[in-house]
Formats: sequence, C-alpha cells, structure tokens
Amino acid sequence: MAYELRGEGPPLVLLHGFTGSSGDWAHAFDLAALARDHTVIAPDLRGHGRSTNPAGTLTIRQCALDVFALLDSLGVKTFRAVGLSFGAKCLLHLATQQPDRVESMVLVSATPYFPEQARAIMRHMTDEGRSAEEWEEMRRRHKHGDAQIRALWRQPRLFAASHDDMSFTPPHLSTVTARTMIVHGDRDPLYPAEIALEVHRAIPRSCLWLLPDSGHAPIFGAWKEPFARAALAFLRGEQGADHSAQRAAT
Repeated sequence: MAYELRGEGPPLVLLHGFTGSSGDWAHAFDLAALARDHTVIAPDLRGHGRSTNPAGTLTIRQCALDVFALLDSLGVKTFRAVGLSFGAKCLLHLATQQPDRVESMVLVSATPYFPEQARAIMRHMTDEGRSAEEWEEMRRRHKHGDAQIRALWRQPRLFAASHDDMSFTPPHLSTVTARTMIVHGDRDPLYPAEIALEVHRAIPRSCLWLLPDSGHAPIFGAWKEPFARAALAFLRGEQGADHSAQRAAT
C-alpha cells in the first residue's frame, strides 16, 4: 500500500475518489500549508495509483481495513479525515467499524448505498472504447500497467451487482460519533441530494453543505478555495465552523 506522509501535528487522512490517487489532493488543498498544521497521510487505496491489489477483488469494506492497517503501522490512534466519493464511502466504513478513532471527518459526494440511478450508470461502464486521452490520464495515475487500469474500469459493473458492501441503514449510521461535515452537489447524477440529507439526519453530530449548481465531486473547480477553508475549519473544531460553509457560499 503506497502512501504520502508529510508534516507534523494531528493526523489528517485524505482518501481519494474511484480511479483517482493520492496526488489528486494537490488540486483541492495547498498541501504544503496543510502539512504545517497536520501530519498528512494520503494513501493510494487498494488497486489504485502505486498500490497493488493481490486479491484481484475490490470492496470498499476491504479498503477501510487496509487504511486501519496502515494507520496501525504508523502508530496513529485517532485521526481527522476527508474522503471524496469512493474515499468518503471508505470513511463511512472506518467511522462505523471503529467510531472512537475518527475525531472529525468531511464526506464529499458520499452515499450509504448505491441508488438505482447510480447502478444504471455503473452497469454501462467498461474499458472498451476508451480514448487515447483517457488512457494517458489513467497511466499518469496508476503505475502497475494497463491490466490495473482495465480492472478499475470494469469494477463499476461489480459494484452495481453488489448489495452488501455499501448497505448502511440510518441506525447503523447513528453509531458514528465523529463530528461530520457532509458536502454534496445539488445536481449529483449518481447520488441525489436527498441521499445526503438522509446521511445528515442519521449521523448525530453532522452538518450538511449542498453546493448549488454542482455535480459529483465538485470541490476542484470554483468551490476549491471555499471548500478548503470550510473543511479545515470544521476539522479543527473552530468555534462557529459548522456555519463556515454557509458563509463561504454567500
């Protein structure tokens, strides 16, 4: 399992999205500034980037176990975290498996289960017919050859057929003790905003920030700086941080 480790201070775990890698976080945060206040831990999740996947199968639950193994090897007991899409779903597993270890977290484009509209999209995803530009972009991120890339492109069909890896009910989510910020695009084509509201209602210490006119994983464009400010203030537990997202949007 490959990972980036930098800085000093409270541990901050960054979990990237599906087909992404740890390097993606440079497009969301000023990592040098982040490392002045945190020990930043950014893994390449199983089968992504420089990390291998010897089992040949991929579940989000297993990715969470991998992250716990990494943190145990680093001697990290408790941590703050930001997860994006696939990484946010991984965070839901972390925060329900060992709630006392997650102090605070930001979930971007998360879902507790795959709704039918997401499954319909995932059923049609394949490695066939990919453009040269798509291959080039994937090869920059993933370092174990084209077989690794093809496995990632074929994985969504397997997610679409699974009903046990992501199956969080409201009572299960209610066991999360971490302070939680939920960030979601109001026009997400995979996970509708109603799902973000479900998660907010289920997690006791949570707040919800819906980004207007935004789709899936909307934190890399115009919302980058407002998101970074609001998310880091929330993770630090600054007074009034729960309302910082609202201030950033105005």
